[in-house]
Amino acid sequence: MAKKFPLHPKHPERICWGCDRYCSTDSMACGNGSGRTMHPAESLGEDWYLFGDWGLDDADEKSKDTEKESAEESAAH
Repeated sequence: MAKKFPLHPKHPERICWGCDRYCSTDSMACGNGSGRTMHPAESLGEDWYLFGDWGLDDADEKSKDTEKESAEESAAH
């Protein structure tokens, strides 16, 4: 079973996100000689999970919360 993918890790630069092992950057187990795979938040920004189909259950819940907050803000103005 795959580990739950974190939406906002504290230090994404310390981990390789290429597989379910989530190895530290100084001891990657894949051994393919390549560099680490970046977390989507590093390349796409903090709201990376709101756009596209990532197949994450939390993303659906978070996008609903974001839509609700946007509606509340627009109603307040």
